[in-house]
Amino acid sequence: MNPATLRPFPISVVAMGPGSQGDEAPDYLPMPQGMAVFDAPRLPENAEPEAVDRAASTLGAFLDAAAAAGFAGGARLDLLGLDPAVRDVINQSLGFGEVSAFTTAPGHWRVQETAFAGLWRVLELADDGAFVVDRLETAAVPAVLGDAMLATAAGELAPPAYPPGCMNARALVEEIRLRAAAWRPGAAPHVINLSLLPVSDADLDTLYGWLGHREVSILSRGYGNCRVTSTRLRNIWWVQYFNSMDALILNSIEVTAMPDVVPASAEDFADSLQRLRDYLEMMAEPV
Repeated sequence: MNPATLRPFPISVVAMGPGSQGDEAPDYLPMPQGMAVFDAPRLPENAEPEAVDRAASTLGAFLDAAAAAGFAGGARLDLLGLDPAVRDVINQSLGFGEVSAFTTAPGHWRVQETAFAGLWRVLELADDGAFVVDRLETAAVPAVLGDAMLATAAGELAPPAYPPGCMNARALVEEIRLRAAAWRPGAAPHVINLSLLPVSDADLDTLYGWLGHREVSILSRGYGNCRVTSTRLRNIWWVQYFNSMDALILNSIEVTAMPDVVPASAEDFADSLQRLRDYLEMMAEPV
């Protein structure tokens, strides 16, 4: 696989700030129209039969390891060491799913869900842009995203200043601080739906300035788009839904290890294993 041919991840880094819930939507990339659905992978054109056979064998062994390990097993396949022709077949065969993500610290990671939910493409870039990690892995969500949040967020934040015009910022800040301090792995998410609360522009400006948008950015595409970003406070995430016209329709803060919109489910993973088996059988058919 030639890294230059990888599909770019459609996430723009935009600092949310004053007026983000107003009539004008933030300057994000254009939204897709309609729902993103599974598109059955197709064999790459002009692929050498030998490369297809080797790719099918490699993916078959990976599938066996993934099935044996189960959903939480974290099966991995290193792609950097494969022949470029084989990597190219694998890359084109697996397609693209609904979730993509990147981190800006402590490492430069790129994550793309494949067309098979629970099977992810995970890459790490060196400072010069070269790939130092390129692998497939099975997981609800790759651990590098949660690890980056934990490594770059603080365990606690001092409360901000409250400018004139604030209505509920003080109460929201204290709720967030208490929930963040009390949260433990395995606890149910706590969601603060700002779209349904009486909040002023000053409240939103205060929250945006205090929490910020930090080093983990995730885009989940379905009906419209959901953008998830980490904040300065550990296990606190912005979760914002946009409709197909790029209008912000839900603005929330979630206290959790990873918002529920991001991970694949065990049921989707089981379905992916079966669909991947079917695809490998198609690869084995004579042309």
